[in-house]
Amino acid sequence: MAIVSPSADLVALLTFLICLIHRCGAGGYDAELYHPVILVPGFTCPNLEARLTNAYAPSLPRCGELKGKGWFPLWKNTTDLVRQDYVPCFEEQMRLVYDPVLNDYRNFPGVETCVPDFGSAHGFTSKNDSSRIPTCLVRVREELELLGYRDGDTLFGAPYDPRHAPPLPGQPSQVYSDYFARVKDLVERASEKNQNKPVILVAHSFGGKVILGFVNWTPMAWRKKFIKHLVLVSPTPPEGFLGVLTSLTSGPSFLVPSVPPLLLRQMWRTFASTLLSLPSPMAFGHRPTVITNHKNYSAYDYKDLLPALGLNTEVVKRVLSMQLRIDPPMVPTTYLNGVGVKTPEQVVYREGNFDVAPEKVYGDGDGTMNFFSVLAFVKELSRQQQANIPFKFVAIANATHSDIVVQEHSLKKVMDVILEANH
Repeated sequence: MAIVSPSADLVALLTFLICLIHRCGAGGYDAELYHPVILVPGFTCPNLEARLTNAYAPSLPRCGELKGKGWFPLWKNTTDLVRQDYVPCFEEQMRLVYDPVLNDYRNFPGVETCVPDFGSAHGFTSKNDSSRIPTCLVRVREELELLGYRDGDTLFGAPYDPRHAPPLPGQPSQVYSDYFARVKDLVERASEKNQNKPVILVAHSFGGKVILGFVNWTPMAWRKKFIKHLVLVSPTPPEGFLGVLTSLTSGPSFLVPSVPPLLLRQMWRTFASTLLSLPSPMAFGHRPTVITNHKNYSAYDYKDLLPALGLNTEVVKRVLSMQLRIDPPMVPTTYLNGVGVKTPEQVVYREGNFDVAPEKVYGDGDGTMNFFSVLAFVKELSRQQQANIPFKFVAIANATHSDIVVQEHSLKKVMDVILEANH
């Protein structure tokens, strides 16, 4: 008699019935085994709220209509920004101002901001409500909730202000001093609520840079006690990637997708975060990243390129004084990244006109992160293996930077890492 293999649906049903008998948590895993999970999303996911004070002097009358009326969502729905003709106001109220005396960044005068819903895994959202793609770790959150994770109980979120950047050693950032203190408190509270189990940190894209900065900010004894595993999904590598430079030259195309990037370029150039991930010599070497008929610029040439773009002289000094330093987190870490996707690695402005879209030269990566930069980052993080602290790199073929946490084949690998860390 032939033996017929059971279908996947039948296996799932049998697993569910066995779980009912053994009183398992949802998804087939004993809830008692759960380690709390904290999600840290990508750049466009945290929401921002603003409040306008009497010190705010709007450039357009309509931009001051909300003055004195309390908090309002500044960055939550880009469709609303366009529909309500608020983009010029958004561009002004989102700007940062560099203070050379403090060597730090602050809001535009008269604008106060905050990141709402800190601590909740539902506290960050896609800004484009017309998109049907569940970005911003939504699929990861949904999969965890199917397994029995619950927001505010075993599942948490740590949104941040994406305009600011985790400071390099010796550089101040009041925003990140406050943020890191809040994350530390969140980790401790999440652990305490779950029988003092250490937490699993799951971060995507710029969230990976943020949470790695946090981990390295904490004392070694603290991170060994409170962090079970660090899961970095397509993190922004310190060695940089070309997309940051392209947004700096020609404006960001992803903040408000229906708005021409040039309209947001000046705002973008005020963000501290835009300068932290510039292509670095460590990965890009002397190879030109920006090519014109008159002059080529490599990662060694920011002293010429940044002033040519019109950046503030004091800001340029801060950028050029940055000493790139990459410290392994010294906690068990898994790094996942896509590979095999056409990724820009050089841009060509033939006439040196940065107001036009450039030609692009492509290489390997995940569509956003250059793979040679990823590999340079992997090399640095893997140094913790010398201290017998686990580190693993997982390359996922044909997974793009955004869809790695959406597509079934890559999402499964992310979930497998999280579940393995639970054991």
